[in-house]
Amino acid sequence: MGAATRRKWRWDWPLLLVSAVSALAVGLSSPPGTAQEAWGVAAAVGYGCAAVVALFSAPWSRVPAVVATAGSVVAPLLYLTVGGKAQMEVGVVERAADLLFSTGTAYNGTPHVVPDFNPYLPGMALFGIPHMLFGDTPFTSARLWFAIGFLAAVIGAVRVLVKGRGTGDGRGGTAVPSAVTGVFWLVACPVVALPLTIGGVDPPVIGLICLALAYADRRNDLGAGLALGAAAALKWTAWPAIPVVVALFAVCCGRRAAVRSAVLAVGIAVLCTVPVALADTDAFYQNVVLYPLGLGAAASTAQSPLLGHLIVTLVPHGQTVTVVLIALSALGVGVSLLVRPPRNPVAAADRLALGLLFAIVLSPATRIGYAIFPVVLFAWPRFAARLSTERPAEFEEAASGTRPGAGAARSRVPQQPEGERALTGTSDL
Repeated sequence: MGAATRRKWRWDWPLLLVSAVSALAVGLSSPPGTAQEAWGVAAAVGYGCAAVVALFSAPWSRVPAVVATAGSVVAPLLYLTVGGKAQMEVGVVERAADLLFSTGTAYNGTPHVVPDFNPYLPGMALFGIPHMLFGDTPFTSARLWFAIGFLAAVIGAVRVLVKGRGTGDGRGGTAVPSAVTGVFWLVACPVVALPLTIGGVDPPVIGLICLALAYADRRNDLGAGLALGAAAALKWTAWPAIPVVVALFAVCCGRRAAVRSAVLAVGIAVLCTVPVALADTDAFYQNVVLYPLGLGAAASTAQSPLLGHLIVTLVPHGQTVTVVLIALSALGVGVSLLVRPPRNPVAAADRLALGLLFAIVLSPATRIGYAIFPVVLFAWPRFAARLSTERPAEFEEAASGTRPGAGAARSRVPQQPEGERALTGTSDL
């Protein structure tokens, strides 16, 4: 009976219930009238309804995922858009676009209070261009374009994986419906739904990293380099992904592929960043270097009771201590890439998640919302690995000319054409 019980156990509805409780906690603990409060209340209802629906659905099916997405993203996003409420980052990015095209730099040279600072790299200002060109409307808000950028990157990653499966049916077999369901579950994840709704800048960054990992799965070093370069032009948090993916290419595809991906990624990021930094070096340094480290003229609002913040608060010379600890953790992850490099995208994502987790916990200016990076890096590549290797039994039977069901045993071991073999498997971390 115990074995049967374990086989019947499922994680979708319990996780939806945990998501509902977490969202309600966010809503109740947020200041009244804020975007976070509205999201928390609406998302708690959405997750609760999705949990009930999941009880009467197949495990991890699409219907509860759609219900969760509607309650945690669509409904609160419509409400907040109509009410004109958004996270501070939306205004910061929209102002950055105005400054970039009027002065050549995306940064305020004399920042005094928190809203004056822009801690993002110049590429992030692109999301504010629609607002700059067409004025203040719901369709030009940087919040909307953050969400579009994230969805475009994730859908692009799915297309790369499905297209490369080599199913021979021209439609991706059962992979397409499975991929659509996976995207719904990803969007409904609380650490993704919250920033998508209130206007966080992290979703497009992690979306591009997922796209780079998908290209790495298909051994496409140029595609991975382009995606990494685009992500690295948006925010510092994308830069650690470059050495991790390069190490993966070095092991699985050789030195030439690793060098091509590294040069392309770093080249794009540098070309997007250096000219703007040189336009006003002091403004760039104050906004992009000092402020994220908590060393700016104003204290960052990104302060959570994590280890780095506690060290700064309680330990003498705490800021120096946290910087040293972050450097040591980065060095440790870097050494691990040399000693035991990742051999598949799942392992690479795990290594990157570990490094970013160290940085998040040790940073003196951080917030819980940065958990989108380790959570997505842990969950999505595992789904992508299944999407990359699963092949429908119907195709196996058609290819072998056997009757339905006869090829079931063979279909468990997916075969892919030479030159398109995916770098899949479990983590070697």
